[in-house]
Amino acid sequence: MPIVSPFKLEPLVDGRQSDRAMRVRRGVQRLMAAWRVALLPEMALASGRRADLVGLTDKGEVLIVEIKTSIEDYRADRKWPDYRQHCDRLYFATHPGVPVDIFPDDCGLILSDGYGAEMLREAPEHRMAGATRKALTLRFARASADRLQQAEWAANPFMTALPDGEIEPDEGT
Repeated sequence: MPIVSPFKLEPLVDGRQSDRAMRVRRGVQRLMAAWRVALLPEMALASGRRADLVGLTDKGEVLIVEIKTSIEDYRADRKWPDYRQHCDRLYFATHPGVPVDIFPDDCGLILSDGYGAEMLREAPEHRMAGATRKALTLRFARASADRLQQAEWAANPFMTALPDGEIEPDEGT
């Protein structure tokens, strides 16, 4: 039995987000779930950037939601314009304590209280090229499957990973 596992004990929590950001995220996730949008938090993009939330609609449209929890958080971030090349629609999400007039008009805007969220402004569409869409959709699918597998393994204490990647039950089961 291995002493050190290569798998995180909490695969769905990476610890980089503040409690406030996690509350905003939860409200956005509930809104998007009602709209049947599949969401993946903290997804790495081909550019090396990491998007707070990447969504995939039932029509194959890709959206990115950038979470901002303060004026300072928004002003310090200069990477968000790069996200446009990785989505069809770009949104900001925040909470009621942040003035909404700081966010650019050419992005969507979502207001979240942690229990739910409201779309204040729809994001304008800027369609990705077909090859970019395919690559991003495959990245989304692979990341989703990997996270599901990690969560399954973390939830089942009777499974261990062998060095060659195979899985077998722990001894005594």
